[in-house]
Amino acid sequence: MRLPLFEFAESVRMALVTIWANKLRALLTTLGIIIGIVSVTAMFTTINGIERGFDRSMAMLGTNVINVVRIPNFTNEWWRYRNRPRITEDIAEAIAERSEHIESVAPVAFSMHSVQYQDQRLGNIFLRASTPALAEVLDLDLDQGRFYTEHENLAARNVCVIGIDVAEQLFPVGSPIGKHIRVGRHRFEVAGVLEKQGKFLGLFSFDEQVILPLQTYKKLFGSRPYLEIQARAVSAEAMGRAEDEMMGIVRLARRLGPMEEENFALERQDAFETQISGVKGAIYGVGLFLTGLSLLVGGIGVMNIMFVSVKERTREIGIRKALGATRRAILAQFLVEAVVVCMIGGVIGIGLSFLVTALINQVFTAVLSPVTVMIAFAICVGVGVTFGFIPAWSAARLRPIEALRYA
Repeated sequence: MRLPLFEFAESVRMALVTIWANKLRALLTTLGIIIGIVSVTAMFTTINGIERGFDRSMAMLGTNVINVVRIPNFTNEWWRYRNRPRITEDIAEAIAERSEHIESVAPVAFSMHSVQYQDQRLGNIFLRASTPALAEVLDLDLDQGRFYTEHENLAARNVCVIGIDVAEQLFPVGSPIGKHIRVGRHRFEVAGVLEKQGKFLGLFSFDEQVILPLQTYKKLFGSRPYLEIQARAVSAEAMGRAEDEMMGIVRLARRLGPMEEENFALERQDAFETQISGVKGAIYGVGLFLTGLSLLVGGIGVMNIMFVSVKERTREIGIRKALGATRRAILAQFLVEAVVVCMIGGVIGIGLSFLVTALINQVFTAVLSPVTVMIAFAICVGVGVTFGFIPAWSAARLRPIEALRYA
């Protein structure tokens, strides 16, 4: 057992000595490996970040939520649906009255407006208007204050609930509860502040929003807003039954005949998952192509430099064989050297990957996990063994007499 370990340790030592003696050559050889490792880690970190961000984002949208919309969110044929009638509040009332598998339902309107408190002004803040049932549908928690009541909604009171980022930017000192802000041109009292939710897929922040009573929104911003209905099923297991039930209720509310096509759409989280799967597939495809190309170029470079190394050290190989070195020892020496060259490229690549991950996080979510690092190093070992074997085998097969004659 000691002999193989000794041979391996000696092979590593000799590989490091040889690489150190030819530092620039070794660095240039590893460029392809470095690019390949950065590509594969960037791919995996982005995909890991998408998956984690997607799970968090789905929680922000509300678990077990089904949306009733006029036009499907993910469609390239919007003109087919442009003449559909608007979604109205009576659909939410029908679902709440008749559904057995829906525990809460809320009509929701969306728009973008500026928000201002004294001299502090925020532009393009996400404005959401709904009934108090929205808090149950989306399972919203408050950091401060309270949610507005049904009475305030029916009375069209100028009250609002704001996201925590809005609160921190408009009220850097003190509590915003009871203070008055301007949404557009209208004055609202802050009733509550939402708990921190984070960004949706790393792009859109739910902490930069204002929630108003729906009747207030209709009074101040337009009596016929573009609505969608958000309904929460009693459980994940009941989602299928809830969707079928909602389909019948909405068709009845729309007065559609048995043979008429729906003039609305139901959307679940599955629709987002399908879109995310497409994005992940595209990233996988591009990442694997770039990684494979870079590693192929890097591997050919490693093979080339190992052939050069074998030629330069032919007399050394002959002397070692004359002194009793076995084919296995020579094979191990050059194979380990090829792996060490690739591992050096891997270490540099992983270091650059941390910088790439930090840059990606500036615009999107990326997570560099320990598993990704281990996969990267495994790839380095694989490339070293694959492309270093032929030069190492040619060195191991050299005859001592011919090697000693080599000038």
